[in-house]
Amino acid sequence: MKQLDRSDQRQLLAIARRAIEAGVSRGAFADPVAGSLSASLTEPAAAFVTIHEHAELRGCIGLLRFEVPLWINVRDAAAAAALDDPRFLPVDASELSALELEVSVLDPPVELPNPSGFVAGRHGIVVERGPHRALLLPQVAAEMGWGETQMLQAVCRKANLPGDAWRDAATRLYVFESTCFAEADPEVEPTAG
Repeated sequence: MKQLDRSDQRQLLAIARRAIEAGVSRGAFADPVAGSLSASLTEPAAAFVTIHEHAELRGCIGLLRFEVPLWINVRDAAAAAALDDPRFLPVDASELSALELEVSVLDPPVELPNPSGFVAGRHGIVVERGPHRALLLPQVAAEMGWGETQMLQAVCRKANLPGDAWRDAATRLYVFESTCFAEADPEVEPTAG
């Protein structure tokens, strides 16, 4: 699992917030100054950015681009979560102060040959069958109070597959672990940026 120190976490949260503010105001995002990013932030890693407003989901987009630097994936996922999540209207400038951000940095998924190896809460899950694909982050299990079967059913439904499609040999399952941190976590409270 990718380890990020608190400074890296704060910097990623600040990048995400600036990307959302720039996207909402249709302004330009000022990339971080060369040399101001740690090696951990410039290494390739996939990321999701989740936006909450008053404790309710307001947007969540992830980029499984494992060849792109982490900070760029966070920047792009944050803007997309605010403006392009098809479940929600785009974030408006009046909402910016009420938003709370969460970043998840994903390890590369590995194929799961047997669903009994899935551990809800530890693993995130990806399901694929034909053109259908969906992903649930590890923290969804705790947030929803779900066990393994409920997570597997939910990721299948999210992919527009029958809830029991995970039992079908034609369905491919992948698991991953992630590091998740949020602005609301006191130990990673972001700095002004």
